[in-house]
Amino acid sequence: MITQGSLATSVMLLAAALAAGQAAAQPAGPKVVRLVVPFAAGGSNDVVARAISQPLSRALGQSVVVENRPGANTLIGTELVARAPADGNTVLIAGFTLLANAALRSKPPYDPVKDFAAVTGFGTQPFVISVHPSLPATSIKALAALARARPGELVYAINGYGTAQHLAGELLKLRERIDMKHVVFQGGAPSTIAVLGGHAGILISTAAPIVQHVSSGKLRALAVTSRERSTLLKGVPTMMESGYPDFDLTGAMGVFAPAATPKDAVDRLSAEIMRTVQLPEVSAGMLRDGFSVAPTGPEEYGAFVRAKFQQIQEIGRMAKVRLD
Repeated sequence: MITQGSLATSVMLLAAALAAGQAAAQPAGPKVVRLVVPFAAGGSNDVVARAISQPLSRALGQSVVVENRPGANTLIGTELVARAPADGNTVLIAGFTLLANAALRSKPPYDPVKDFAAVTGFGTQPFVISVHPSLPATSIKALAALARARPGELVYAINGYGTAQHLAGELLKLRERIDMKHVVFQGGAPSTIAVLGGHAGILISTAAPIVQHVSSGKLRALAVTSRERSTLLKGVPTMMESGYPDFDLTGAMGVFAPAATPKDAVDRLSAEIMRTVQLPEVSAGMLRDGFSVAPTGPEEYGAFVRAKFQQIQEIGRMAKVRLD
């Protein structure tokens, strides 16, 4: 005999089962795409990530969020992405530091080639070798001659040990067989201030922060480290033009996904990011920061990453620069 109470209970159970079945039958909404930046907010990686997030969200039809995960010289954010599901929804915005952290260690925490899939390269960012005006050098060759005449006396300021700026100075020392000292500062601004104040004679930095100082004569820019001249300092020759035909050392920001990410997911994400980077409102900001906006796809950027990784390993080995 079915009582009123048992009937009500049965109806409730049936309704719950139907609701659960309908929920299961409905397709899940698109997942959020996470752009992980292994630096604090405000740096160039963060600025680019935030510039592309909204237009990329519209292109993908998914929410795109920027997550700053700084710490341990970028290892916290890097390892987060390496362990993330390989579905194309969690990617890393990184560049030179990703490669240097592995290339300059005897026991690398990851392999940037094997543990990550290169998605898209944004373009390259050259560095500038400049001097305080009190230093009597108007070219890189003149600077090398001065260093040779004054071994161990000249000091170049850099934004961190094992950075691209540091390795650019070491590469110059190797090419010219000269002895110069480096002084490490916690960031680009302190190193620039040190040279402006005459506490170090040489500065190796990105172009954007020093343009005003070069224009005012407070710094003398001698050369840029890329194959092409900087759009921000068009009158400054490249290292190749300065007599160093194989001197090409630049920053190269891009997007990386976990290694097992399916190719179709990588290709789709890459295509949309490449289109986004070339939007006027995005590329204008990158150009102001001294980037050459030349986005590349997975194959080309992957080849670039492999070559850059080998270059950093070689410079580190010859100059005995280690992060252990």
